[in-house]
Amino acid sequence: MSEPRHVPVMVREVVAALQPRAGGRYLDGTFGAGGYSSALLDVAACHVIALDRDPDAIVAGQALAEHYGDRLRLIEGRFGDMIELLAAEGVDDVDGVTLDLGVSSMQLDEVHRGFSFRASGPLDMRMERTGSSAADLVNEAEEAELADIIWRYGEERRSRRVARAIIEARRDKRIETTGELAEIVRRAVGPQGRDGSDPATRTFQALRIAVNDELGELERGLLGAGHVLAPGGRLAVVSFHSLEDRAVKDFVRSRAGRVPSPSRHLPPVESRPPELRDLTRKPILPSPAEVAANPRARSARLRVAEKITARPVEAGPIGAGLA
Repeated sequence: MSEPRHVPVMVREVVAALQPRAGGRYLDGTFGAGGYSSALLDVAACHVIALDRDPDAIVAGQALAEHYGDRLRLIEGRFGDMIELLAAEGVDDVDGVTLDLGVSSMQLDEVHRGFSFRASGPLDMRMERTGSSAADLVNEAEEAELADIIWRYGEERRSRRVARAIIEARRDKRIETTGELAEIVRRAVGPQGRDGSDPATRTFQALRIAVNDELGELERGLLGAGHVLAPGGRLAVVSFHSLEDRAVKDFVRSRAGRVPSPSRHLPPVESRPPELRDLTRKPILPSPAEVAANPRARSARLRVAEKITARPVEAGPIGAGLA
């Protein structure tokens, strides 16, 4: 069997965190090119249920499914719906869950998917190819809404200037391509940042997150993982920007019973009984060698938690990270 087209970020660290064992059952909530699933299946005689909301990933993964036989089950669907998707398979719990957040390398590399500004393509960004596209959002949203999205999800300081530039540009014609939008943003933002990133990076991130409801999906996925994990089961989440990492950190800390007081002048917040054990007080970072070989790994952060109770992790607010 040939290697997957893309090696996932920190795959060795994720496998080490999940500690796959023979006979165990694991959920790969973001199948992509199958890198994490393959690594788990190659290390131990276990079973993997893999989800992906992108129908292209499921189609491309059929070769892997045939290679591993009944040890790999592919399901098209969102990881935020993992409770229902697993129940439909007759599965009550799993021994580990892994999530690789954000856009996949394959989606970025395929110009027609419209995720990247590196080459001009249709302004799409939909992971599932259904619903409203980035073009719909850019051309139909009010200026205030666009500015809010670009600030909240892209943390772009010049969000109002970018939103204003988009509104002015679309008065002449509908913005249809990634190339058109990238040039509008670059003119509004100015020179590239100190880290050498393209001025359009933050705006494109923000629109992608909004189009795919990525932070809402993450909240549902974290709650779902806490529910489906068996006692002793582990959750391993790789994130790529501060909004994702903060959400994962807040969720794990709150479920580990470590809820900080909002002020030193106020009484301590009553903590809930711990349901998870936080195994990474500080996130695991990629090695210098991996970053050199794969620049995408530069911003990656891995957090790991372990289920310590037989009762499901309860629903409820999981912190400011998803606000």
